[in-house]
Amino acid sequence: MALVVLLRGVNVGGHRAFRPTVLATQLKHLGAVNIGAAGTFVIRSRVTQSTLRAELADRLPFDTEIVICEGRELVRLMSADIFASRPPPPGIVRFVSVLSRPPRLTPRLPITLPLRGQWMLQVRARNRRFVVGQYRRHMKAITYLGALDRMFGVPATTRNWNTMTAIARALER
Repeated sequence: MALVVLLRGVNVGGHRAFRPTVLATQLKHLGAVNIGAAGTFVIRSRVTQSTLRAELADRLPFDTEIVICEGRELVRLMSADIFASRPPPPGIVRFVSVLSRPPRLTPRLPITLPLRGQWMLQVRARNRRFVVGQYRRHMKAITYLGALDRMFGVPATTRNWNTMTAIARALER
């Protein structure tokens, strides 16, 4: 099965900017498919994760967390239908965060932040390295998404639910 690559914190507000389409072209020998502008790729050729990680690190013009997971893990997660196929209410964004490695901490779920007042982030489920939830479309949401690293004790790389759906579709082709 293919591999999925998620680069952490790239192309955000001009920080660690690069062109994912150019990187995908450089990785065409690995069957790379670019998904969006946030540094998300499907790698269709057989390659070890360590070889892929080294090649990505050599080609990127900056250091960043490179998260790699097996495509079948993501397909399994997306087929679980965690949100019961209902569209989100207006102003709510669904997400999947991929933990860089198995978590050091395992908080009880669900988690709602902040603890008082209107929620900004809800973590609904965790399946191995995948953390699933939703947040309000608000500037404070970024702060609460950053708290996932502390909650699970390892770096988490987050993508919108729609991006993960696009990855799952690319894996099925």
